[in-house]
Amino acid sequence: MGLPKVKVPLFDIVVPSTKAEVKFRPFLVKEEKILLIAQSGGTKKEMINALKQVINNCVTTLTGDDIDVEALTTFDLEYLFLKIRAKSVDNVVKLKYIDHEDDKNYEFEVPLDDVEIIYHSDHTNKIKIDDEIGIILKYPTSSVVNRLDDTTLNEADITTMMIKDCIDKIYDTDTVYLAKESTQKELDEFIDSLNVAAFEGIKKFFETMPKLYYQITYTNSKGTERKIELSTLDDFFTLV
Repeated sequence: MGLPKVKVPLFDIVVPSTKAEVKFRPFLVKEEKILLIAQSGGTKKEMINALKQVINNCVTTLTGDDIDVEALTTFDLEYLFLKIRAKSVDNVVKLKYIDHEDDKNYEFEVPLDDVEIIYHSDHTNKIKIDDEIGIILKYPTSSVVNRLDDTTLNEADITTMMIKDCIDKIYDTDTVYLAKESTQKELDEFIDSLNVAAFEGIKKFFETMPKLYYQITYTNSKGTERKIELSTLDDFFTLV
């Protein structure tokens, strides 16, 4: 006689970048093992790959198909994992923070169901270079971040790689050029030729792109009101 099968609930959720409705289940012991192994490894790349595997296991489309994990943006990945974790372990995470004015420890409870994605009103993926030429950017995926997790790269290399990976289209008055159809050399030369204003526009795209958001407000022992903004997955589990 076979053992009884444990019923697992399904929950609805919306993918932030695409607004697509999908379903997810809580992660199980097998996913917990994946996370524990990644944590013991200690590298960012291992942790990202573990998150992708957990999401791939737990999230499906409305028709029951697997979700395309490689197409998820970094903020999609963080948001989906946080919501899965809320249903799998506990909706509340406890955080500790050392106030640098009074040097005291403060403890907070953060309800994960209240964590949302913040969208900046002045955010745009269309960067104008001059009156004729412009760029359309796309959000970085976890695969892009993994490629940048290389200790041999300097800051300039990382910046160039990030921009190159996130260029979707380049256009002028007559033509739209797909970045994926251009060579690496062509993209490198194009990026090197950008003016300062265009480069600042690209930086602003990354700085204002959607991200996790939750704000903690408290008053320390000296009577100073403090605000802590949580905006990355690490903030919700490693805040000190």
